[in-house]
Amino acid sequence: MLFRSHDSLISRITSPELEELLDGGSVSQGMLPKLRSAIDAIDAGVDQVHILDGRMQHALLLEIFTPEGIGTMITKEARP
Repeated sequence: MLFRSHDSLISRITSPELEELLDGGSVSQGMLPKLRSAIDAIDAGVDQVHILDGRMQHALLLEIFTPEGIGTMITKEARP
């Protein structure tokens, strides 16, 4: 599932940017635990976290094997 902020889809975001969104209160209650867990994983040394819509058929394959992906990728720092 693409993470949404103010009705715009976010396909890629850094952990610090995500923390700003969480502090700003622009995240739905249902996404809070998922996003906080993603930040915890990044802080623990995971390179990237992907948030996907598990109801979408082949979501994991589409995220991995398409250039644009279908989910939200969270990283520690911006990548070139």
